[in-house]
Amino acid sequence: METKNAVTALAALAQDSRLAIFRALVQAGPGGLAAGKISELTGIAPSSLSFHLKELSHAGMVDSRQAGRFVIYTAEFETMNALLGFLTENCCGGNPCSPVCTPACSTEKEPS
Repeated sequence: METKNAVTALAALAQDSRLAIFRALVQAGPGGLAAGKISELTGIAPSSLSFHLKELSHAGMVDSRQAGRFVIYTAEFETMNALLGFLTENCCGGNPCSPVCTPACSTEKEPS
């Protein structure tokens, strides 16, 4: 992931409502959620929800698809994982991870 993309993604997530929306979509998994359900789960008014979803979409953190009368939103897991990889890319300076950062290093590449 490029630094510019990481900054955009982090900026999109650095807001209470957008973080709540993204976490709800991550918990929903690849099936995603309709906008009404996201509003219900997060307590965000539909008028505000569309603004926040647009910001998350612009940052590449969520995607949407039409399903009949509904728009289904899903977390972009590939972008999320790329962001986590970017943040932990040089964890422990290339040395074996200590117990303190082991969860962060779970995206670490296996030795060839």
